[in-house]
Amino acid sequence: MSRISRRIGAIAPSATLAVDATAKAMQAAGQDIVVFGAGEPDFPTPEHIVAAAERACHEPRMHRYTPSGGLPELRTAVAEKTRRDSGVTVTPSQVLITNGGKQAVYEAFATLLDPGDEVLLPAPYWTTYPESIRLAGGVPVEVVTGPDADYRVTVEQLEAARTERTKVLLFCSPSNPTGAVHTPEEVRAIGEWAARTGIWVLADEIYEHLVYGEARFSSILAEVPDLAQRCVIVNGVAKTYAMTGWRVGWLIGPTDVISAATNLQSHATSNVSNVAQAAALAAVTGPLDAVATMRTAFDRRRLTMHRMLSEIPGVRCPVPQGAFYCYPSLQAVLGRPLRGKTPTSSAQLCQLILEEVGVAIVPGEAFGTPGFARLSYALSDDDLVKGVDRVAALLAELD
Repeated sequence: MSRISRRIGAIAPSATLAVDATAKAMQAAGQDIVVFGAGEPDFPTPEHIVAAAERACHEPRMHRYTPSGGLPELRTAVAEKTRRDSGVTVTPSQVLITNGGKQAVYEAFATLLDPGDEVLLPAPYWTTYPESIRLAGGVPVEVVTGPDADYRVTVEQLEAARTERTKVLLFCSPSNPTGAVHTPEEVRAIGEWAARTGIWVLADEIYEHLVYGEARFSSILAEVPDLAQRCVIVNGVAKTYAMTGWRVGWLIGPTDVISAATNLQSHATSNVSNVAQAAALAAVTGPLDAVATMRTAFDRRRLTMHRMLSEIPGVRCPVPQGAFYCYPSLQAVLGRPLRGKTPTSSAQLCQLILEEVGVAIVPGEAFGTPGFARLSYALSDDDLVKGVDRVAALLAELD
């Protein structure tokens, strides 16, 4: 008899966190490593948010249990923030405060899926999505997109993948890992298709404020209000307010879904840290000046990274329009000798890049599309240039 259950034993570790941990361990050992792996802003949490957390530490009520679904004032503020930023009107009873976006994703699937239910999962996808689906007993059905379409999925692709067991569509725009942003017209078409077919939509909107150029964020529920009873939204403070470590996210949906997910959370973790919730309250009710500053820096970096990657022979990289990632194809450089080895997969090539030139990037296998890689441009301009220069110099040696 196995010591570990099949359900838990089948979970793949987070590749992004694994790459980040490996790179940091190498740095701690004194090696000069440029890390393109982490999916988090390289900016500090704004001071007014930190100050709110400090004040909360001295409030006796914050030293006690609070409602599992979240502080009432934070649920109200998230509902207002959703109306303000997304154009979606919800009540506080439709909001569940969670321990980060990952818990919101897991609890959404755990609440919606029965064993064997299928979830349409556009690929490339964030590494946590398929694992959360499987943990809930569901079956991820990958719908692969590519650089020719700038990694944007179409209604035709989704319809071709739909079966009688399809229950949910996972929709993430702006996208991690590709930076793709669907146009409002595309979002509306996908939402109308979902409404016609009667499937649920889980919309991950965590990167809503990180869009660039002519791209515009568009909430699927704002575009198609008819989805209100079959749509759940995942969001949080991690990306917009540089608060990845504070672990505050939320789930928005119909009241019966939120009530059921709250019941689950009451047994899993109870309430989110009250101090972190107080910080999140200051974030969502405060100004967006900090994200504007980050967005300016990220915009500059994305253009630099895209230009530099595109200048490497054999590397193909669509222009990312959102989030803070480039997702180049490495297919044309695989299978060629390089420093005594012949990497035939993006995983092997990324390992070789780390070992030979000290640059950490995440291979496409982690995101459902072998032959590609994700590079985060949430790091300093100087490190960005240094890291891509190292990769370019190494790949210039290809036979």
